[in-house]
Amino acid sequence: MSPVNEQATPSGLRRSLGVRDLMVYGLLFIAPMAPVGVFGVLDAKSHGAVATVYLAATVAMGLTAFSYAQMVRAVPQTGSVFAYARAGLGEGPGFIAGWMAMLDYLLIPAVAYLFSGIALHSLVPGVSRWLWTAIAVVVTTALNLVGVRTAAVVGFAVLAMEIAVLLAFMAATVVALAQDGARRGWDTPFTAVGDFSLTAVVSAVSVAVLSYLGFDAIATFVEETVGASAAVARAVLWCLALAGVLFVAQTYLAAVLEPMSPQQLAADPAAQGSAFYDTVESGVGHWLHVLVAAGKAIGAAFAALAGQAAAGRLVFAMSRDGRLPRVLGTVDPASAVPRRALLAAAVITMAAAVWAANRDDGLDQLTSVVNVGALTAFALLHASVIGWYTVRHGSRDRLRHLVVPALGIAVIGAVVYEASTTAQLVGLTWLAVGLVVLGVQGSTGSTGPGGSHGSGAGGVGPRR
Repeated sequence: MSPVNEQATPSGLRRSLGVRDLMVYGLLFIAPMAPVGVFGVLDAKSHGAVATVYLAATVAMGLTAFSYAQMVRAVPQTGSVFAYARAGLGEGPGFIAGWMAMLDYLLIPAVAYLFSGIALHSLVPGVSRWLWTAIAVVVTTALNLVGVRTAAVVGFAVLAMEIAVLLAFMAATVVALAQDGARRGWDTPFTAVGDFSLTAVVSAVSVAVLSYLGFDAIATFVEETVGASAAVARAVLWCLALAGVLFVAQTYLAAVLEPMSPQQLAADPAAQGSAFYDTVESGVGHWLHVLVAAGKAIGAAFAALAGQAAAGRLVFAMSRDGRLPRVLGTVDPASAVPRRALLAAAVITMAAAVWAANRDDGLDQLTSVVNVGALTAFALLHASVIGWYTVRHGSRDRLRHLVVPALGIAVIGAVVYEASTTAQLVGLTWLAVGLVVLGVQGSTGSTGPGGSHGSGAGGVGPRR
């Protein structure tokens, strides 16, 4: 990683990350090959228009990334959406935003650890998948506790490996297509096999957004970044754009190589989970299947590393400001990381991941709920842009501070509406628990470092 000058902050966190480090964390959390696990589901849902699904999802998440870039400049605090909603909407909505984001940050690493455990178990069946899952948690937690720079350096190496595997897949697929031709029409990943259905695409987008969750975690490192808010804003936008390009490219290639039709996949749900691997196996060869599976196993564990780091910092920020037990709101002076918050997040994540690893339907149970928490927090993020810039500071930039966030809220509403009933119920239950906790605490509380009531919130004023 590029050397940077470390600077201490009043919170005890240390500024040691550059833009490239932030992008490593963001791309690790997202995982460059995130579509591999959900390709078959999206192909079936969208009638084959899987590349269009990822284009639409990139635009939807792009609106959210833009709002993150706006708010991180105004409120450069490690709490991310928790801090932004407090500044733009008030203490109560701020707590709810952090509470809903916590559901996402704690469960997405659990899903990633489970992916890793399942993949490693398939390669070494003699070790149970729950044990592989637990080992992955222990290894990545140890790296996070050592320090943010060490984790970033190791993460960069893993990310390079993932991208190398992805490039190998793309190159081998292009060669196979050049030699044998496409199994579907060249335009079908965008236009669908048969009739194009906008409803089907939107329904698939509600699943595809899971692939992007994690780019927002970059904002939780703002107090550990050289260049602070400007660097974080750039990293968030570039990370989302690069992920979108990689997702569209790999799903396009897989779709034209896919031997089964979307209708056949829809009629055989059991084949959807392995559709990407089966396509690689039949279209290129077993060697690429093994390479992709191994890359996915390692990449998932380190996606969880980035997710666990972000979860720890969210817990730290909410504890530091009195919304969770204050004992979790301290920084270890030696490593300059929120050790207690990281360990608390690791314990919860391990419990969820190991529980799911011991259930046949564990993966379905976890993946059905992780997006609702994040999407609700994203909606409050968009609202905080309007509240901070337009309402509180009278910004005349209607496009950036009113139109874009309002459109983002509308898009998120449509995606949540198309989500599964289970996900909606779990999200509502978690929200209800958060409202009870808020009611017990009271809607007022410590404003924490930088405060949410000052005109600058520790950052810069709005651009009008």
